[in-house]
Amino acid sequence: MSPEEKNTQIIADMIAMAKADHNLDTREYDFIVAVADRLHISEKQVQDLVDHPIATRTFKTELERITQFHRLVLVMHIDNHSHESEIVAIRNYGLRHGIRQEAITQILEEMQEYEHKIIPAQRLVEIFKRFYN
Repeated sequence: MSPEEKNTQIIADMIAMAKADHNLDTREYDFIVAVADRLHISEKQVQDLVDHPIATRTFKTELERITQFHRLVLVMHIDNHSHESEIVAIRNYGLRHGIRQEAITQILEEMQEYEHKIIPAQRLVEIFKRFYN
């Protein structure tokens, strides 16, 4: 996957997660646009991906998959509400992309303990180290 394709995939996956509850909230959209801007993807390209979704592809490295999983967890909570369909979507995404089920379960359980349900990045690293070492 080229760098441009990787960046597009990052945004496409984020959009899919945001739309898992059949509602693309303004906060979700704005967050996705902000990430897209950092990846040199225009808002027009983001809107094209909203209107014409692309299939998800698996990132090559474990680090890329874990990083993308973290992004999707952030998107899931940006609107301060975790709909059951979003939880199912994040669980399925993680499993399809090689994230261990135990890690997914622990993340979904622990996120309830944090403000806005956002697990600090360092804690995510600790969880993944536990299951991947």
